[in-house]
Amino acid sequence: MNSTMLQYSSAERYAESFAKNFTIVFLGVVINCINGIFVFTFFKSSTFYNDPRYILYIHLVINDMLMVFITVVLFVMAYAWQNVPVPFCILLLITASATHKNTPLTLAGMAIERYIAICKPLHHSQICTVRRTYILISLIWGVGVMPALADLIVFLIFRSLSIFTSTFCSSANLYNTPYHELQSKLTHGLYTSAVWLILVFTYFRVLVTARRANTDKSSAKKAQSTILLHGIQLLLCMLSYITPLIDRIYTDVTPVMRSKVLFFNYLLTNLLPRLLSPLIYGVRDKHFLKSIKGIILCRFVIVKVEPTGNKLKK
Repeated sequence: MNSTMLQYSSAERYAESFAKNFTIVFLGVVINCINGIFVFTFFKSSTFYNDPRYILYIHLVINDMLMVFITVVLFVMAYAWQNVPVPFCILLLITASATHKNTPLTLAGMAIERYIAICKPLHHSQICTVRRTYILISLIWGVGVMPALADLIVFLIFRSLSIFTSTFCSSANLYNTPYHELQSKLTHGLYTSAVWLILVFTYFRVLVTARRANTDKSSAKKAQSTILLHGIQLLLCMLSYITPLIDRIYTDVTPVMRSKVLFFNYLLTNLLPRLLSPLIYGVRDKHFLKSIKGIILCRFVIVKVEPTGNKLKK
């Protein structure tokens, strides 16, 4: 009786683990394929890669694709490979942390660019150049990777001998000193506050300008919907900051539900926000949507042309 129950329990756990991993991998592939279409469209037209707005957008998309790939790898490794060499694990965690921080920072950069374009149109071409856009992207990566490098430095100071071992690859397991916890709280609070202040200020000014400049309400409504979608996307991204707190609460209250809570937290805070970027910037943008339709039609619609020169006159 006990052996039968144990076998059933093992089979049930295996089925649940397989279902979670299959769902995560499938969604990751779908999201990256959708985003890949936008990346392909971007590089097919010089109109896009010479426009700072679209450069920032495609950086957001590529960053999201990299983050989805790394986090899916970490998720699968949690089930399939639980003794990961520490150097390799640190490399994955640094990349995952930097790409996660880059998302709200890029949203802030895009908000500033739209603010300049709408509120200061005469200065937009001088301020928002292609060269300065790539400098901004470099700064975003520099600022985004700083917390991960700080975690690494603290790890090397207090657990330097652990670098030669293998471990379960997760930030909570590897960076578990009080200094890591303090540094995480400070950086999360700083990043969240700064990005929200930028978004609220710039888009409020864009909304006011749009209402004053147009007799119709179309621009104002578009600005309002953009603000709402930006806020939803940023809110979903910021939910990942409270994931450790939710994990701790459910571990104390219902330890059995911990794996399910972590799974839905990952879906909500890591995968779903990456579906919003194509919706907000790609599908709603007329130029991007037109280019995508043109590429799809050219690829999949075959037009048969019959030559007329060879026809015999009767």
